[in-house]
Formats: sequence, structure tokens, C-alpha cells
Amino acid sequence: MRKLLLISSFILMLMFIGACSSDDSAGSTDGSSDSEGSDAAGSGEYTIGLTYTTPESGSTHLGMEKFKELVEAGSDGQIEVELYPSGQLYASEREAIEAVQSGNIEMTVTASAPVAGFDKRFMALDLPFIFPDHETAYEALDGELGQTLLDGLPEIGLVGLAYGETGMRQFSNSKRPIESPEDMKGLKIRVMENEVHIDTLSAYGADASPFAFGELYSALQQNIYDGMENPLNLIDQMKFYEVQDYLTISNHSYTATVGFMNADFYDALPDDLQQLLKDSASEAMDYQRGIARQQDEEGMEVIKENMEINELSPEQKKMFIEAADEIFKKYESEIGSDLMELARSYSK
Repeated sequence: MRKLLLISSFILMLMFIGACSSDDSAGSTDGSSDSEGSDAAGSGEYTIGLTYTTPESGSTHLGMEKFKELVEAGSDGQIEVELYPSGQLYASEREAIEAVQSGNIEMTVTASAPVAGFDKRFMALDLPFIFPDHETAYEALDGELGQTLLDGLPEIGLVGLAYGETGMRQFSNSKRPIESPEDMKGLKIRVMENEVHIDTLSAYGADASPFAFGELYSALQQNIYDGMENPLNLIDQMKFYEVQDYLTISNHSYTATVGFMNADFYDALPDDLQQLLKDSASEAMDYQRGIARQQDEEGMEVIKENMEINELSPEQKKMFIEAADEIFKKYESEIGSDLMELARSYSK
């Protein structure tokens, strides 16, 4: 009997050891082992969650796929990038920025306009008719103006990596063609969460207010808004031409995108990985700009078949510029006179 008990105990002990070994083996395959550096052998030592509101067909998503590829390859698997397009996590860009600030997610790419709600100096990029064309915008953003703005982001818990592109913005609505500021009077226009955009459209006589981009199609469909202003590529990708009848090629504002990260997360990275992220973002955003320009051209072909289009003449554009002159005076103190002067120098 004693022998039987000893044998039974020995068998139970072997079974217990086997079960523990199985658990340890399972833990090591998913990177959950307690040993230092084991995450690198699994899904990476660092995970970057990256959120944005634009769709998977858009240039931002394609650019961020490039960013993911560059970062993961360049870090030899130390960094894993998880992409969350189409507002999966946050419906508005403001919510995404707040989430990055608080550390709820590591990174986002948003239009530059909502960033002004966190750092007023960014309003310099939203001044009407400040950039006459894409090339001038690139010169400004990749030069002194853009770097000056990025340098201030750590003060609000963010680190700017690079600028991409949303594009030149155009007016659209479901009521009538827009050829002068008078034509905008009384129109309910959706704008981004940005004081300069709101005040500029208000100066033209419109009833302007912000609204989440991810919910904009239904708002236009339900006539909550008469119109909006967006680049051609987004009008096409989001099929806004289905709920808008008139398009005005105004080029009244250029909107960049900004890729930025939570400052605490970024600062905790080794220097070589920090540099990798900046270099990868710069290359990916440059790649994204090219796609955005191409999508503008392709989108215009689709839009032509679905909307009535007019383009502002130089004389008509002058009326809009003069009507918005008060905007520059109003925001000079908030933007800073030196930064305002630098921004305005690109419009000449």
C-alpha cells in the first residue's frame, strides 16, 4: 500500500511539473515572460498605437502604412506600430490629440487646424490665403515656420515628428454657387475645430461651427449643415459629392497634417529609436504628400461628374481676401507678431 501511495504521489508530481512547463512555454510565445528583454522576441519592446480619423483609402493611411514599415524594419522588431484609421478609436481629431496628451495612445496624425486649440501659435497656418500654392506651403512647413511651431509642442506634452498634407481647401454647399462673400451669407458651414476657421467663415457671413469629421456625411445628408470646406481628395474619398451640389475652387486655405507623439513615451525611448521615428515620419509624410496630390487630381475627375463647379477668378478671390483682413488683426497678439510676420511673408 505504501508503495502504491509513493508511486501515485510521484506521478502526480510529474503531472504538476509538466503543467507548469507548458504554462511557461505558452507565456514565452506571446512575450509575457518576466525575463528582461523578452518582449523584443515577441511583439516588440515598444508598441506605438497610431490613430487618425481619415479612411483607409486616404493618403494619410497609406502614408502611415509606410511609416509602420520603416519603423518596424529600422528597429529590427523593437518597435511595433498598430494602425487605427477611420476614427475607430476617436471620432474627432481633438479627442485624438487629447488621448495622445494623456498617454491613452502613443501617436496620432491630425490636421494642423485642431492643434491650434492646444497651441495657439498653430493658428498661423490657418490664416486665409496664406499659402498661394503647395510648393510654398512645403517651403514654410519644412523650413523655419514649421520647425518653430514643432519646437513648442513639448510644452503641452507632445513631440512633433513631421508634416504631411490634407491639402488646399475648397468650399462646397447644397444651396448655390459661391462667387463672392455675399453668397455665403446665412449658409450653415461645418469647419474644423479652429477659431481662425470659424471667424474667417463668419467674416464672409456664414454660420460656421465645428463638427466631428467622422460624422460629417450624415450631418450634411440630414441638412444639419448646408456646406463645408475640404480638400478635393477627401470630398472624393468620403463621397461628400453625394450630399453636396456645388463646389467652389477657392484654395482659401492650405491644411497640413501633423504627426506627433506623447512626449513622455518619446522621451523614454533610446536616442537611436527617437531619431528613427523622426526620420521615418519625414520619409512617410513626404510619400503621403505625393499621394494626396495624386488623389486630388483623381478626385476632381469623379467630382466633375457629380457637382456643379466654379473657380474663383483673381478678382473674386481678392474680395474674399479683403473681407478676411480683420482676421489678421484679431489674432496677431495670440500668434505673436514675429510669427505672424513670418507666416505672412509666404503669401507675397
